[in-house]
Amino acid sequence: MGDDVNPDRDDLPLRANTSHILVRHYVLDLDIHFHTQVITGTLVLFLEPGPGAGEGAWAGEGPGAGEGDLYTAQPSKTADSWEDESNGDFTLVLDCCDLAVSKVEELDVASVLDLLGLLEEVRGEESVVEPQPGSQSAVLIQRLISLPATQWKKQHHLYSQCSRAPASESGRPLVFHTDRWSLQVRHRGTRTPQEFPRALRICYETKPEGGSVRWTKDQDNRSCVYTAGSPINNRALFPCQEPPVAMSTWQARVRAPRGCVVLLSGENQAEPTHLQETGLCSWDYYVTMPMPASTFTLAVGSWSLVPTAQQTALFGAPHSHTGSLDLPFAASPQFMFERSALKDEKHFESGCTVSGENNVSCCHVDYPCRFTEASAWSQRIIPHRVFAPPSLVPKAQFQILPLLPRCLAAAHATLGVHPFPRLDILIVPAGFSSLGMASPHIIFLSQSVLCGERDGVGGVQPGLSLCGSRLCHELSHSWFGLAIGARDWTEEWISEGFATYLEDVIWARAQQLSRTETDEQSKLKALLRWRRLSEELQNSEDQLQILRPNMESTGQVSESGSSFVKHALNPEKNFMQVHYLKGYFLLRFLASKVEDERFLSFFKLFVMKYHGQLILSQDFLQMLLETFPDKERQGLTLEAIHADWLDRPGIPKWLFEGSAAWTQTRLVEEVKAEPVSPFLSLPQSVSFTHRNGAYICCCDDLVCSVVSEVVKWIGLNQSVGRGRKRKRARPKVNLDRVVTPEQLVLLLELLLEEAELSVTSLCTIQRTYNLQEQDAEVRHRWCELVVKHKHTEAYHDVEHFLQHDQAMGVYLYGELMVHEDARQQALARHCLSLLQDEMDQSARRVVEEMVL
Repeated sequence: MGDDVNPDRDDLPLRANTSHILVRHYVLDLDIHFHTQVITGTLVLFLEPGPGAGEGAWAGEGPGAGEGDLYTAQPSKTADSWEDESNGDFTLVLDCCDLAVSKVEELDVASVLDLLGLLEEVRGEESVVEPQPGSQSAVLIQRLISLPATQWKKQHHLYSQCSRAPASESGRPLVFHTDRWSLQVRHRGTRTPQEFPRALRICYETKPEGGSVRWTKDQDNRSCVYTAGSPINNRALFPCQEPPVAMSTWQARVRAPRGCVVLLSGENQAEPTHLQETGLCSWDYYVTMPMPASTFTLAVGSWSLVPTAQQTALFGAPHSHTGSLDLPFAASPQFMFERSALKDEKHFESGCTVSGENNVSCCHVDYPCRFTEASAWSQRIIPHRVFAPPSLVPKAQFQILPLLPRCLAAAHATLGVHPFPRLDILIVPAGFSSLGMASPHIIFLSQSVLCGERDGVGGVQPGLSLCGSRLCHELSHSWFGLAIGARDWTEEWISEGFATYLEDVIWARAQQLSRTETDEQSKLKALLRWRRLSEELQNSEDQLQILRPNMESTGQVSESGSSFVKHALNPEKNFMQVHYLKGYFLLRFLASKVEDERFLSFFKLFVMKYHGQLILSQDFLQMLLETFPDKERQGLTLEAIHADWLDRPGIPKWLFEGSAAWTQTRLVEEVKAEPVSPFLSLPQSVSFTHRNGAYICCCDDLVCSVVSEVVKWIGLNQSVGRGRKRKRARPKVNLDRVVTPEQLVLLLELLLEEAELSVTSLCTIQRTYNLQEQDAEVRHRWCELVVKHKHTEAYHDVEHFLQHDQAMGVYLYGELMVHEDARQQALARHCLSLLQDEMDQSARRVVEEMVL
């Protein structure tokens, strides 16, 4: 990396020199201080030389002195002296931002008696050279890191013991330096990564303004804190190696005030230990599956566990973790290895090891993998809990809890073994900037996925569509995004495009839809996403529309392992859907080439090979082409997919053709039109023919139902305009024909394209569909209608949406400002003034640019 990092640019620097040295395990010991809004504690790193440790020169390899400070055991020196006085010493570089580091010290692990047993094991191995006294600590840590997965309990016990070891008295001090984006550490006289200390303890505290954690109030006005995720991930929570290749395990002990619940991305279901001397409670978590540090997640607050006693509200008796649902059973390990089914002879041979009772081939590093456990194959519903502020417990109890077992079972049927053994779900505060965020063992959900209580149609309440589909989206990340991660963060579509595609499959199975119903729902959602993607591409820069912005350089890093994530700090990018939607359509395109069922079977094969690993786009695409070689002969090549979908902005040709198919499919419904042909105001994508004196809408059934309603509403609006003095009866609306939230979204989007809608029409639309009680997607479109047509009687709906659905309301501020209406602009400024302290930082920056 160079020294010319511009903090105002929108690329995020990843400074860690992961090619030279790697963190293999973190031990965090943290205290939560709500009164000062800081987290204090220690972090212990267990290090190992990286793959490039034997190459290059180490002198001054750090990213350069910035606006930082220098700390040593001696009086502080100037920042400029950091580079000047490197003396050729190796520098450990960690990603770090907005942290106050007070001490870095080497640990005397040789003083840990339990660890010395490993040294005896080393001495007992004939092939191992007797370690010299000076290298004893390095040998011990290397032995500890290398313990087999079957001894993970012993390993974690020893990690914990070592983390409490005293500081080393070797006589050679550690010096360290912080700048805007990194913490750099040197050991006097140490020239190479191999000689660098293997166990370090860092004493530090976070800052209230740090972007990795959000200090805020929950919906009941009680203090809480949680990790915010991107754009800077966890570097303002603890010094770490941010690049995805730095896969590590961790243990964490978190102390918080009694009455608080500490949730963390850990495999165990932690129980609090009451500390009588301090009045605090201590919570311990761990993970054994190596993961990028960016996936570490923490939430501390006065959350309530949602009880399961009344889980019968929607689906009858609750299902136990081993109970069965009426869903297709997931494939067994034997099915996964019926190689003749998809001609997959190549994909479980090189680089993989066979382990476990089922002889499952795993290609990842050694860890206790669930794919090798016979019990995991039959565990369709993993243990799960739901937490929420007390005021939202009733909604969570009647909406999330009944859906979750079905969604878990449907995900298992679709993708196979759940990669993680348990799941917590938390309804986060209103200022959370997205509808959901998945991490190992924990999912954050926005309150916007919850809706009012309404009568259901069929097996699932229609108002639960947003909640259910979002649950399925986040559950999909357990496989794509977590168990299988992107090696280059710029390839977000590997996570978000896959989750968007799979959410439809899993949600349809959770609802137990027929094949016809699944097809109709899929096409309607495709049409909505096509409209959203088209609009976004028309209003965004070309460089933000590319799924593989680094193109042929994707996955490449500097000699030290450092790199940049393009556009990661651009606040507008955080609210764009291109990687979700364009990635989703790429997968639909591929599915159309190989058939849906075979494509989903291929997903299982891909998961079996790549779980526990990081991938690039070409890994997925190449395996697909090798599995279906006839498609490559038909012109489906890696180069063509890169050129058409991944490496260029805009919309591929296939998408234009597909968009016509979604609105002109096999299902035809007759639409009785008004004599004035009101449908002429509808989008060109909706087509009609005239037959036997009637107008015929050439659309899918679900779309036609919506078009019929739009025709009637436009007819009402035009008739109101022609004869305002005449009393007219309310329009006859077929409520049985527009019953799903997705249909209502499309209806409102089509009405948004009308130049004028009368107050009478708007009021009738609102009453007819009870829009204030619909889900957030529907209410968002309703608010857009209100703003466009300056429907002042419903401005309170807009204000309520901006305050309670912050995950979706960012661009509604722009709509309020663009019309240059004084009352609308005053409403935008009023809501911003009320919410600015609790808003997500990126959201606030975008809104302030619009409003101020």
